[in-house]
Amino acid sequence: MSRTMLKSKIHRAVLSEANLNYAGSITIDRELMEAADILPYEQVQVVNNNNGARFETYCIEGTRGSGVICLNGAAARRGEPGDILIILTYTQVSDAEARTYQPKVVLVDENNHLR
Repeated sequence: MSRTMLKSKIHRAVLSEANLNYAGSITIDRELMEAADILPYEQVQVVNNNNGARFETYCIEGTRGSGVICLNGAAARRGEPGDILIILTYTQVSDAEARTYQPKVVLVDENNHLR
């Protein structure tokens, strides 16, 4: 048996931009992606603490150190700059591995820089 477990999360990121005129996705600062072990085009779940929206999209790489967290395309309708987001990824692990599995948790400051 396998279990779906939280792989990583970027906790309380601040939405810096919303760009409706883009094909879709979420742009995340490359430094944060690396810290959370998120690859370009990997599926992510986004939770907006301000309005309760939860949705899935894929990640694209933003400029390293920029602090960018930008909702693109239709996802841009799910948040306003300044909203607090939690960005989640999941993985499949064996039942035995799940019992000791620990996800990566990335904490950021108000400018989306690593704490």
